[in-house]
Formats: sequence, C-alpha cells, structure tokens
Amino acid sequence: MTAVIALESLLRDRQVWKGQGPARPIGAQPSGHARLDAVLPTGGWPNASLSEILVPGAGMGELGLLWPTLERLSRAGERIVLVAPPYNVYPQAWLAAGIDLRQVVIIEAEGKNALWATEQCLRSGTCGAVLCWPGLSDERTIRRLCVAAETGQTLAFAYRPLSVSRNPSPAALRIAFEEGPGRVRVLKCRGGLAPAAPVLIAAEL
Repeated sequence: MTAVIALESLLRDRQVWKGQGPARPIGAQPSGHARLDAVLPTGGWPNASLSEILVPGAGMGELGLLWPTLERLSRAGERIVLVAPPYNVYPQAWLAAGIDLRQVVIIEAEGKNALWATEQCLRSGTCGAVLCWPGLSDERTIRRLCVAAETGQTLAFAYRPLSVSRNPSPAALRIAFEEGPGRVRVLKCRGGLAPAAPVLIAAEL
C-alpha cells in the first residue's frame, strides 16, 4: 500500500523543488507607440536592458521607432549617445521629432573600438539611452552589452541586420521590421510570450 506523505513535509525536507513563479516584471520606458506597448509584457522598452531592432535594410523608419522615447529623454536632460551610426544623422528630422539636439552625442568609431565605446557609455550610468550598430557580432559580444546596460541602468538599443534573427540572443527584447511601411514583429520579449501577429505602427511613425 502506498504511503500518503504530506506535501508540506516534502517541501520542508527539500525533497521536492518548488518553482518560484514568473519573475517580477522589470520596469520599462513607454515606446510612444500604443499598439507596440500593448503587446509587450513590460508595457514598453525594458529598463537597464538591451533591445535589438532587426532590419532588412536601412530607411524603414527604424530610427523613428525610437524618436518618442528619445524626445522624452532629451527633454528631461538625459544624454542620447549614438555609437558609429552607419549613415549621416539628419538633424532637421530629429528636431522635427522634438528631440533636443544639445543632448545628442555621436561617437565615430569602427570595429572593436565601437563596441568598446558602446560598452563604456552603457556602464557609465550617465546616459539616458545608447544606440549602436553591432552588425553580425557574436552572442558573447551582445551579452557583454546586456551586462553593461544592466550595470549602468541604461536603455540600450542595438540595430542589427534581419539575418541574425536565426541566431539566439540574450537581449531582453527583439523586434524585427517587416517589409512594408511600419510593420514590426516581436520575436522575443522577456517576461512573456511574443505575440504571433505583427504590429502595425505605420500611423504612429
């Protein structure tokens, strides 16, 4: 005959592993795009974390996706750093988005120097947001950026080619632009399941 053992005694004697339930959601910065925030478990860009934005090519509104957040941060006196952008920044477009250009810093660097500069800016704790373009960097490099963002409690955004979506990533959030105006797909979001359907934000860009 099978003996009946109280669950409490098994837990007390550490004979059964007890799950802790879902992790507490981390804070977030609203993206400024209501439809996107509605499907993200944190309700926006996860704080002190790296968010990857994957694009099939330049000129898909990938910078505009961040403008509401950057406008809010810059107006609050927070520094916005762009490390090695692959194209010239058009100041008039940023001004039209309401971003205070006095808070925008552009660092020109290449290769390992660009990655080093990104990591230092993130770790410094003096930036509101850091944007970088690490390209095809390996998972170890991306993990270092994640740790640096957490250390400095800084919003980090990495623009990468869509082709890397086949590779795993330690980023807290991964969003891919799809062909067509203003369509993005959430590939990964810490704290919840990625929605199956793409998010249309064209009207908000």
